[in-house]
Amino acid sequence: MLETPFVALGRLVLSAFRQVGSVVLFGLRGLSGLVRPPFYWKIFLSSLVNIGFLSLPVVALTAIFAGGVIALQSYTGFSQYHAQNAIAHIVLLAITRELGPVLAGLMIAGRVGAALSAQIGTMRVTNQIDALATLSTDPIKYLVTPRLLAGTLALPLLVLVADILGVFGGFTVSVAKLGFAPDAYITATLSGLKASDVIVGLVKAAVFGFLIALLGCYYGYHSKGGAEGVGAAATATVVGASIMVLIFDYMLTDLFFTG
Repeated sequence: MLETPFVALGRLVLSAFRQVGSVVLFGLRGLSGLVRPPFYWKIFLSSLVNIGFLSLPVVALTAIFAGGVIALQSYTGFSQYHAQNAIAHIVLLAITRELGPVLAGLMIAGRVGAALSAQIGTMRVTNQIDALATLSTDPIKYLVTPRLLAGTLALPLLVLVADILGVFGGFTVSVAKLGFAPDAYITATLSGLKASDVIVGLVKAAVFGFLIALLGCYYGYHSKGGAEGVGAAATATVVGASIMVLIFDYMLTDLFFTG
């Protein structure tokens, strides 16, 4: 009776390590395709457009309203201590360091991660991946490698746009609603702008983009059971990628900003 919970816990831990190891090996196989010709440029460019350009509207709207909300919330708290002049700096830091990469990552996890998983999962359940192997085409190199590179490159570009629009959202709310002078707000923003904050945010975005593409490809590639299995893979991708974005955000923040 006392052994049963420990056995169940042990099996759960072993299963988790087995899953992590499987994802890591899958990712390494995908990355190895970057140094082995040929490289499928058409798939890479198509994935770059799908992940990057087609995600601009949702990322832009999220960033603008996030910047506006930060300005409003900061004003509510700082006005009690007559520290309203710090709002521009707070908006800048929050967007470039945290909210820009994290919110963009979560949006991409929902939009792109599920789509990648469903696309590759459909190919799996309809035997198209087996057909690629029959034609002497490495399915990992053909399906996974270009998407991993596209995700790693596309998300930093999206976050760069999100940083600009998020700061603009804070500026708009501060000037139009809170009564800030435009010149003073812009001056405060530029004085607080640091290249290191922007670069760290872009590094986070690259890691998030890689993780989202990796999990989308992994769950899609290993899906089974027809349409129901494809749906389950898409759900697992969104949940797993969102959790990984938050976990790695903490890890990278601890790495770059503490110690």
